Amino acid sequence: MPVRRLSVPLACVALIAGCAGFEPQPGPGTEPAGHYVALTTPIIAIGDTQEHEATGVPMLDNDNAIDAYAEVTQRPPEQPLFGRRVMEWALRAHPGEPFLHLGDLLDLSCRSEARRMRRLFDEGPVPGALLPGNHDGLMFGIYGYDVLGAANDVGATQWNAGCRRGADLDDPRHRSGREAFTKRDFIAAYLDGLRGPRHGLASLPPVAPAGSQRIAWTNPDPRAFIAAIEASLVDGGTYGDSFVAQRLRLPPAPGAPRGVVMIGLDTNQAGPLVSSWGVVRGESPGSVGHVRLDQVRAIAPWVDGAVRDGDVVVFAGHHNWRSLDLPSRVALRELMARLDHPLVYLSAHTHRGFWAVHRALDRRPLLELNVSSLSDWPIAYRRIDFAYDARANRLLVRGDLMPGGDRPHASDADLLAAWQTQACAAAGFTTDYLRMVEGGLVERQRASRGSLLTFVREQLAPACDECEADRYVRANAYQDAMLLALVEIGLHLGPRAHQLEAVALPAFCGAQPWYRCASSLLAERPADPRASAALFRRKAHLVDVLGEHLDDLDDPQAKAYMTCRAVQAAKIDFDGSDDRFNGDRGEAKRRAEQFFRIEASVGMD
Repeated sequence: MPVRRLSVPLACVALIAGCAGFEPQPGPGTEPAGHYVALTTPIIAIGDTQEHEATGVPMLDNDNAIDAYAEVTQRPPEQPLFGRRVMEWALRAHPGEPFLHLGDLLDLSCRSEARRMRRLFDEGPVPGALLPGNHDGLMFGIYGYDVLGAANDVGATQWNAGCRRGADLDDPRHRSGREAFTKRDFIAAYLDGLRGPRHGLASLPPVAPAGSQRIAWTNPDPRAFIAAIEASLVDGGTYGDSFVAQRLRLPPAPGAPRGVVMIGLDTNQAGPLVSSWGVVRGESPGSVGHVRLDQVRAIAPWVDGAVRDGDVVVFAGHHNWRSLDLPSRVALRELMARLDHPLVYLSAHTHRGFWAVHRALDRRPLLELNVSSLSDWPIAYRRIDFAYDARANRLLVRGDLMPGGDRPHASDADLLAAWQTQACAAAGFTTDYLRMVEGGLVERQRASRGSLLTFVREQLAPACDECEADRYVRANAYQDAMLLALVEIGLHLGPRAHQLEAVALPAFCGAQPWYRCASSLLAERPADPRASAALFRRKAHLVDVLGEHLDDLDDPQAKAYMTCRAVQAAKIDFDGSDDRFNGDRGEAKRRAEQFFRIEASVGMD
């Protein structure tokens, strides 16, 4: 997503930007009559899951004081606890269809986040592909700190501490110097996962544990979804220039006259590392997308091969087209000019979702379908297939808005009703009851926000003892909300479903059952800042232990319950936020960019 963790001067910019007005992008017009022949069967397109490590050492950049001005700075506690279940639900709802994740798998970019998400991919119903986003290898999608030189880089030290799950000073498992996850680390982990038994790409070359490395690989199976990979892993301080590009063979429709190749770009070649002050000066490497010339040269043979074979080429990347810098758009337009068919680009990043038609830099239009988020409202994804009218040389993109209903969605109410019908109903509770539960917890979390004045003071004096104490007070409040959500699981689901009694608890719980340990932590009132920090660590440790157990639950009711709660909390949080500070995700603005549209075509002029 665009910059959402804001330094103080940027917070002021956000206030100004929120009043600057919204101008919808030009979109596709009324569909002309056509004679379309199906080219592909559907794939599932998801994006911006932003799995978040919420139990590390509290950080200023994740502070809830700024949440009132940048609505997704601190998400409801249900998101870090249950949010990944939304992605799991979406993938399992379409077991025969490959998926494409359009980036921002992670949020803070921690190894713990990556481990949790990889487990879902490895246990998913079908293999798929993942494109990197700006949060996948940069701290909060903004800062490119040098984690290897963390001893001399306060920002990187904080990043690593923020990724130490459980925040327990006595737990050596999560206190390494490499808990933060750089861009090189992300690509290495992704390629390693593809080589595993679930995805079966055993011939993919292994990634060296360190150093720079180039990988050029073609799948020997001509029917495979992931057909080829070009990767450059850059070590050291320029790890942000690493990239992984992928050629995907979309599943053909029966009797399809042409094949369809999707080129998955890495739009997050972030360039030089920056600090907090670099971000203040407008040097954030994540908010703007970059596709460097080395990547363009690497994928050019794929375009030429598709021209030779008569295949249609569709492009995809994390950043929406307007968020790519000008040199990237120019280079990609030059590459696209080699194709003799209409142009389509799939993206994510905005958490908004839209259809747009771009005509700058070339007379030929480029149709863009932007996929909304699975972490912020509107929580949705797309089921996409392609058809072709040879006589008119027009390409049709069908992008059903999911989860689907009896008829195409016409409003946010329709979309929420689909989640309630398909996920919430299976949880065994009425929608009104769960909405009441979520409303209370979300309101508690929002009410615990610090003041913007406190945030400013902490930014200007980050070593201030009083500032550190304030931060732990707010961090304790967030852990309280997470503990309450876990206690509610125990109340709502039977022991067979939640199985929390089987969890090995931290030593400080003693002989107490898990819910009594949680209750005692909630009731404790620290006497001084040192006690407040110690209490936070114990709360975070228990949340981490119980939260990790949630990933082991395979009871259908428990899965539906967690999915429903994450969706409901996101909607309630969104509804309670000022429309000026929600990234233009209000329903009226999305409607102006044809969010609810489910198909559009594009021609050559």
